[in-house]
Amino acid sequence: MPVALAVHATHPVLDVTAAAARAIVADATGPVIIEGMRFTAVGADLDRVRGSRSVIAAVPAGEVDETVRVLTVDGRHPLRDVESYPLTADSDRPVGEVTTITIAGDIMLTRRVGQAHRDDPAAPLRPYAKRLAAAEITVGNLESTLSTDGEPTQGGDSFGADPEILAGLEVAGFDLVSLANNHVGDYGRAAMLQTFAELDDSDVGWFGAGPDLERARQPAVITDGKIKIGFVGTESIGETPAATGSRPGTNRLNMPPRTGPLDRAALDRISGDLRRLAEQVDLVIVVPHWGTQYTHVPEQSQRQAARAFAEAGADLVIGGHPHWVQGWERFGDTTVVHSLGNFVFDMDFQTKTRDGILVEIVAWDGEVKAVEPVPYRIDDAFTPRPASQSRAASILADIAEHSRGPFALP
Repeated sequence: MPVALAVHATHPVLDVTAAAARAIVADATGPVIIEGMRFTAVGADLDRVRGSRSVIAAVPAGEVDETVRVLTVDGRHPLRDVESYPLTADSDRPVGEVTTITIAGDIMLTRRVGQAHRDDPAAPLRPYAKRLAAAEITVGNLESTLSTDGEPTQGGDSFGADPEILAGLEVAGFDLVSLANNHVGDYGRAAMLQTFAELDDSDVGWFGAGPDLERARQPAVITDGKIKIGFVGTESIGETPAATGSRPGTNRLNMPPRTGPLDRAALDRISGDLRRLAEQVDLVIVVPHWGTQYTHVPEQSQRQAARAFAEAGADLVIGGHPHWVQGWERFGDTTVVHSLGNFVFDMDFQTKTRDGILVEIVAWDGEVKAVEPVPYRIDDAFTPRPASQSRAASILADIAEHSRGPFALP
């Protein structure tokens, strides 16, 4: 069993040498300096870790969850790199099957993004392609149609990408995209149906919308080894039509600020879908499109819906649409990330619309062990690149300031 070094969830992932890690384990208590930050070792006391940013604990990796952050040792992650991680202890508990999942925010590869990368539609995804493809499952929100066969419904904010962008998504290892958003309907019914068909002919799966409500409600299920992971997308913004029995559109959940009040009947329907899915898979992830643009503060209705998703069996709720990062919280054992921010977008008119995070998820036998934010900055060519240390700290501080429970600053 790997021995993990755990710190408060608001820290970034830090790296220590194997020698330093062994010294922390051997001394158990006392002062520790890691990358200029002072910690106090507290043995195996995870409760103290959750309550303070200045302590570090050494615990069997099987005991940690996403409410703490684990450090890497000589570049090896105790939850992902089980075979090569250098710090271990005898244990009767098997590690089980390790599954890694990466989820990205809004991906918009047309308009000025498409113009800037006309010769290489995959270019905006290349800086992160290796990291994205390294996960067993990689998911993003595709914020456009793949057809312009129709009249634009949102003027200059109508996003119709060339189907060639699918090659870029494939290069970056995207297994799935959510279509539960307010732009998949930007060129009308025919373009929506063509988008579904283009995706069906590619290696990228999709969920959250469909030619009718039955298909829009259908989860995407991926099997990794013996583990089944189910994804459900919901959309609460409007503009794209809500799917019905005879009309293409999204898996709609009306709520403020755009389509409110909160539709309790739709929430009950989606909750029922989640309960059934939870009986069939090991891990349930909901990807909602919700909230108010250009704010770090989630709507109260987001929290209401997230709590219902959690009670229905969702293990993770990973949201988008606000174009800024938003806070995290827990409902029971369910972690909620209210907004990841943009991943690829041409919104260069604000600092915050150019900041975002990937979340990298690690599960053992379908049990979530880590949900780690990876901060990036969108450059002048609309391409996400690793954030500088100071920018990354600012992004994580924005999240912590608007988070609750273990993800807030103590």
